[in-house]
Amino acid sequence: MHLHDNLQRFVFEDTPIRGEIVRLDATYRAVLDRREYPPAVREVLGELMAAVALLASTLKFEGKLIMQIQGSGPVKLLMAECTQRGTMRALAQWHGEVERAPLSEMIGSGQFAITIDPDDSRERYQGVVDLEGGSVAKALEHYFAQSEQLETRLWLAADREQAAGMLLQKLPDSQLEDLDAWDRAVHLGSTLTRLELLSLPVRDILRRLYHEDDIRLFARQPVSFRCSCSRERVEAVLKMLGQDEVESILNERGNVDVNCEFCGAHYEFDVVDAAQLFVAPAPSDTPSRAQ
Repeated sequence: MHLHDNLQRFVFEDTPIRGEIVRLDATYRAVLDRREYPPAVREVLGELMAAVALLASTLKFEGKLIMQIQGSGPVKLLMAECTQRGTMRALAQWHGEVERAPLSEMIGSGQFAITIDPDDSRERYQGVVDLEGGSVAKALEHYFAQSEQLETRLWLAADREQAAGMLLQKLPDSQLEDLDAWDRAVHLGSTLTRLELLSLPVRDILRRLYHEDDIRLFARQPVSFRCSCSRERVEAVLKMLGQDEVESILNERGNVDVNCEFCGAHYEFDVVDAAQLFVAPAPSDTPSRAQ
């Protein structure tokens, strides 16, 4: 695991404010290596990756958090997914030339969706708001203000090699004894430069911003690239399409080819493979009597 691929939580002692800083290095490049993204798309995708890592670590159960931005502009889709364990994947879709511009111009009229998908039988949750703001950070802050009513601030950055982010949240249902503490923490956080966020160690960032505060820093949590695609998942999708649709593809192309957009994995199904998908399972034999 690369030293920089990790997330660290911190809290302000005696003040209900929590924070996190994430640095993505090899994880970020693993996504970029799978597709040639224009620089403007690469950077906003890196910012979204940093954001989803920051928020996925707050999940209280096994599962994943998915952030999706889609709209009518040159960038059609930005999507990043991170599990509670810190494994993640991401992709973007675009058309034509994409110039660096405020996010709202790159996406056009669009929506920001956050989905929480538990691994167990708990219900899936999705919140959707109209996309507002000139950056991923501002769009997320708008989401939290509209959907969660949770005071949240983010600082995100990405370049050719790495992505990074810092999050501050005022804990819910908390009363600040120091009424200015939140405003002060946000004001000091806003002095953090893009270069500092991308290059300084976490301890140096916190010392630079909050040297007058009592900060408790927790152990690093690793973050890594891992795609959750599998042949079994592709089979499930084909079954959802239905036998008629799959047979139509087979008649036209001879086989069914599926490429994972996240990792580039290739799955191929010939006529025999496809037929097996729709064969009803044989009835189980009568259990033999124990000897």
